[in-house]
Amino acid sequence: MDETWHIVWFTLGSALLSMVVILPIGLPLAWLLARKEWPGKSIVETIIALPLVMPPVATGLILLKVAGRRGFIGSFLHEHFDMDIIFTWRAVVLALAVMSFPLLVRSLRVALEGVSPRLEGVARTLGASPLRVFFTVTLPLAARGIIAGVVLAFARALGEFGATVLIAGNIPGRTSTLAVSTYLYIQLGQDDAAWKLVAISISFAFVAVWLSEWLGRKQRVTV
Repeated sequence: MDETWHIVWFTLGSALLSMVVILPIGLPLAWLLARKEWPGKSIVETIIALPLVMPPVATGLILLKVAGRRGFIGSFLHEHFDMDIIFTWRAVVLALAVMSFPLLVRSLRVALEGVSPRLEGVARTLGASPLRVFFTVTLPLAARGIIAGVVLAFARALGEFGATVLIAGNIPGRTSTLAVSTYLYIQLGQDDAAWKLVAISISFAFVAVWLSEWLGRKQRVTV
């Protein structure tokens, strides 16, 4: 039981940290996609969406290439900070962040598009700066939808397997997540332990999806 809960808390912590990493990037990017037209926008949208449609192991292989010691990210971190990514908890967070990022951006974009530009225009005519309009008008009106998107992306991170197992493996006490550990238990014939993790995963997924849907409905009603 101690091992099971260690896996659970490690997965929750890694998923939460991945949200902390991608939210400051995803929110302004979602705003740009929702509110602006610029050259290359469709290409950026396509690149962001790729992890949603690519095989997760393909994404994991790309991450392995760029984050390994010979990759440009991995070599830079190892040379300047003596820090490795592959087969550490950092690899878990990286995999969860990359795989949940497209869902986060799409959800945030929908939430921001639900805010009427006329309300933002009124605020600007009253002398508010674009930054102030964003924080005092756009963000509060889209808040429920944004939270719903974060919750949905968080749920996606909790269930991530393909990219994680490739760049982080399954090192007990270091990189074991719910999805990866479930697969290992099945391989070892430990069905009871696997079903425990499945039950926990289903519970988390149910709560996250229900909360996201509930917040999404509230957002539509508010707007």
